Amino acid sequence: MRLNGRMRLWSVHPSLLDRRALVACWREGLLAQKVLLGRTKGYTNHPQLERFRATSDPVASVVTYLHGIADEADRRGYSFDRTRLVGPPEPGVSLTVTDGQLAYESTFLLQKVLGRDPGWAATTLAELSPEEVRPHPVFVRVEGPVASWERVKD
Repeated sequence: MRLNGRMRLWSVHPSLLDRRALVACWREGLLAQKVLLGRTKGYTNHPQLERFRATSDPVASVVTYLHGIADEADRRGYSFDRTRLVGPPEPGVSLTVTDGQLAYESTFLLQKVLGRDPGWAATTLAELSPEEVRPHPVFVRVEGPVASWERVKD
């Protein structure tokens, strides 16, 4: 899998992701699982992994995150292969995400989706205020700025 140095594990709720973002998040999440298991030499210092590494069980955290992505895929009728995950979702796994991070990601996602699926952008993203952007089920919203690990693009 070639990602050209990019990895995006979205903090926003998977229902907000267009088809391409959802599929890419699944693939990149599988790569994150592989990195956290020590099964690849690449991406080991990727900033998107910092928040998972900060938990008591990084692998369980990313696996639970991926189950949330797969749940949305199931809801849409897609077939994401959960046998690729190294375990079931762990009840009680919870990470925090700041409202600043959610606002940044929703704006970034809207910019990306406007170019490839304007209909999705208009019906799903464009009318959301920052307060209405729900986090992925593994995250709990807290007040704060954009995360320190985020590589902000202007």
